[in-house]
Amino acid sequence: VQLVESGGGLVQPGGSLRLSCAASGFTFSNYDMNWYRQAPGKERELVATIASAAGSTHYANFVKGRFTISRDNAKNTVNLQMNNLKPEDTAVYYCNARRETRWYWGQGTQVTVSS
Repeated sequence: VQLVESGGGLVQPGGSLRLSCAASGFTFSNYDMNWYRQAPGKERELVATIASAAGSTHYANFVKGRFTISRDNAKNTVNLQMNNLKPEDTAVYYCNARRETRWYWGQGTQVTVSS
């Protein structure tokens, strides 16, 4: 099983980034896909979820209206479009796949929002 994130980097406040996660080694379409983040000294927190079946989405309040999660089951990818980024969005962002008791994690990608 592999989850490989990409797209992180340094961006100014108000800017945008698009994170991608490429999945392999499991039946991607059967798994809910999530983005988490962890800032220094803080616990890992859920950012956004997209369900396996109908593709319904859920967002943490602190990103609603700014971030959009999407998936492509044909390409086994999940994306996170991040707009109007704020310094408090600075964190390592992790891709996560979840189905019942099975959880898989990527290695994370750093997002830094700073002027």
